[in-house]
Amino acid sequence: MADSDAPRRSDDADDTQAAVAPVERRSERRARRTSAAGAGAGGGKPRGRGKQRSLLFKVITRSLAALAALFVVGVIALFVIYQRTEIPEPNAAAQRQISVLYYDDGKTELARFNNTTREDIPISQVPQSVRYAFLSAEDRSFYDNQGVSPTGIVRALWTNLTGGQTVGGSTITQQYVKNYFLTADKTMTRKLKEVMISLKIDNQTPKDEILQNYLNTIYFGRNAYGIQAASKAYFNKDAKDLTVSEGAFLASVVQAPSRLDPANGQDAKNRVNARMVYVLDGMVSQGWLTQEERNRQTMPTFQERKRQTVPGPNGYIRDLVETELKGPLGLTQEDIDRGGLRITTTISRKAQTAAVDAVNKRVPETEATKNLHVGLVAQRPGDGAVVAVYGGRDPAKEANNATYQRMQAASGFKVFGLLGGLQDGMTLNKTYSGRSPMYFKQYVSETNPRGRVGNFGNISYGNISLQRATANSVNTVFLQLNEDIGPSRTAQVAEQAGIPKSSLGKPTLSNILGTDSVRVVDMATAYNTIAGEGVKSTPYYIKKVTSSTSSYTYDAKPKTTRVFDRAVAMNTRVALEDVITEGSGRPGTRGLGRPAAGKTGTSNNNMAVWFNGFTPDLTASVGIFQSADGGKTYQPMRNIAGIPNLTGGTFPTEIWTAFMQGALQGDPATKFPKAPGLTSSFSPTTTSRPTQEQPAPAPPPASSEAPAPAPEPSPEQPSSSSEAPEPSTSEAPEPSSSSAPPPSSTQPPEPTQPPEPTQPPEPTAPPEPEPSPPQPEPEPQPEPEPSRPPQPTSTFGGGNGNGPSASARPQQD
Repeated sequence: MADSDAPRRSDDADDTQAAVAPVERRSERRARRTSAAGAGAGGGKPRGRGKQRSLLFKVITRSLAALAALFVVGVIALFVIYQRTEIPEPNAAAQRQISVLYYDDGKTELARFNNTTREDIPISQVPQSVRYAFLSAEDRSFYDNQGVSPTGIVRALWTNLTGGQTVGGSTITQQYVKNYFLTADKTMTRKLKEVMISLKIDNQTPKDEILQNYLNTIYFGRNAYGIQAASKAYFNKDAKDLTVSEGAFLASVVQAPSRLDPANGQDAKNRVNARMVYVLDGMVSQGWLTQEERNRQTMPTFQERKRQTVPGPNGYIRDLVETELKGPLGLTQEDIDRGGLRITTTISRKAQTAAVDAVNKRVPETEATKNLHVGLVAQRPGDGAVVAVYGGRDPAKEANNATYQRMQAASGFKVFGLLGGLQDGMTLNKTYSGRSPMYFKQYVSETNPRGRVGNFGNISYGNISLQRATANSVNTVFLQLNEDIGPSRTAQVAEQAGIPKSSLGKPTLSNILGTDSVRVVDMATAYNTIAGEGVKSTPYYIKKVTSSTSSYTYDAKPKTTRVFDRAVAMNTRVALEDVITEGSGRPGTRGLGRPAAGKTGTSNNNMAVWFNGFTPDLTASVGIFQSADGGKTYQPMRNIAGIPNLTGGTFPTEIWTAFMQGALQGDPATKFPKAPGLTSSFSPTTTSRPTQEQPAPAPPPASSEAPAPAPEPSPEQPSSSSEAPEPSTSEAPEPSSSSAPPPSSTQPPEPTQPPEPTQPPEPTAPPEPEPSPPQPEPEPQPEPEPSRPPQPTSTFGGGNGNGPSASARPQQD
């Protein structure tokens, strides 16, 4: 057994050795590697570093190969793009630059902005010095380059990418291509097309022909395309007669016409002067002009910039839209002239047609009415979108009667006192004495020693509610109301409703009778606040803007603010409804066929007449005055079209009614919501009422006419005259408030202010009352005061139109 075991143990030992051997070999390998590393550290060959260098070499060579491949692919791609690039038709591109106005449907064209001028001329008609001026300004290597400037492109791209100031990188050829064939978008795609087309044009077209096309297509401002049109626009001469200085100016102004046109002020003059220095010095450095000739150059003389407009009533809309584009939207004149804008306005074609037709039919252009100036503005309640504007017959013939001219507000202003009273805790049932005459110490003057004030036609009403006093426009009631709430409160409410503060004079007792002069758009905005149940809406004219030459877009967002309590505004509306159903507005609004509210207004001597009103769906104001000299002076509106005295209940109300019928034709007759009740909580601000209902008898009058009162003096009411500015129709309401910026202080004031206490008014017969006046209640009447000497017709002027006129009396409705 022992012998048999011995061989078996020997086999096991061999197996153990076989299993261990691989482990030893691995250990040996590790030892050899360690030994080799030690040898290398001692000065042997660094095998690891060699492998690293080999790897780096492979990365570099492969990267270079990839870049080379990309370059080849890029060159091939550019070659293919170049071959496939086609030069667009210039005429189609030029058409895309025209900016078009549309009615609110976005489809029906209303007007166009670009009354552009362009006349192509051969390069031979451009003086050599003028050609050099353009090369000096835009591309001094024009005759040597291949149509593009690689360094300029790289420099422009780098500056723009790093956020630096935008710089140009275009040759004359590239500018010609960009301005005439492509859009102004700042994209890589557009830039690539510009480069490809420029290369192709430079390869196919002689340099002189490229320069000729550039000079015939570049935009110079003042709606002038091409050097011939620009020469006429700035210097009223042909291009062939341009001097060196004039050529240097035109070469300078193309960089930024809106910023460099001297007509835009001293800053623009300074900027273009600096640019001309660069151009002229460049001509010297290139050998195109001697230093002696350079030293003789001066700033040329320019002709006045001609105003571009659209004829007819729609021209006013075009100008108002332009003002809004430049104001709230921040666009430049160049954007408008060349941007290919597609402007959808807020103007309704149906409403605008109705406005023009209403004025033309009721106030036709005849010998009797040729000096009447009519303004109309219509807005959407709760939104402010202006759906119709009638500023006059033609912006070239008269200023905008809707948004520029001012006239005394008359009785349309009484609503602000009513609003103030209700806001302060009154109700429509509050009563006052409506007797006529009454006596107010604020009206005391040398010519009116008792401070006498009478109602229209000297009608006495006895005790009367605010609601009925509004319907019948009772002067004595509203003066007492103004005493209770305070004239400053009336002015504050008017401003809250939408009357600009610049149109409001010093608060006096008479301001509630409408002694301040306002614009039609301001009254429309204020009454639109009432129609909007106390929400004031900023008027605007632009609904949407897109561009056919860029990605520019704009969508209007109405600006609304609640300024009055809803119940207060609705109760005010109730009182205004009575004006139409039983008051001075009833005759003129017959046949309207839908609920409405409003207020007539007639200033003293019939110098200004109004109707301001609204339906549940639309607000509109109409104002009329008469002037034979475009608004420098005003004349009473008497014996016109068979009407002895024009009042608010005649032409204005009739125009308003005809307009509403046309503008709302086919629309359902929406009803006003029921007004909530108000709780009386008012406490007067005065402790005693400065009125005298039973004055001492006066001496017997020499005339039975009821003289008018003179208001208290106001130090802010100048009486000097001044001339109105030239007609301007681009004024528009300020985007951040309810109206456009007021005109300058040189505009004509309205002639309907109350007289200074020391000036006697002229004794004219009182205007005929509007139809259906209420019958006076029987009560004792004081004897009228003695007659006064006649006062000559005055010329009105000065300031913001709040000054008194020597012949003014309180408004008559």
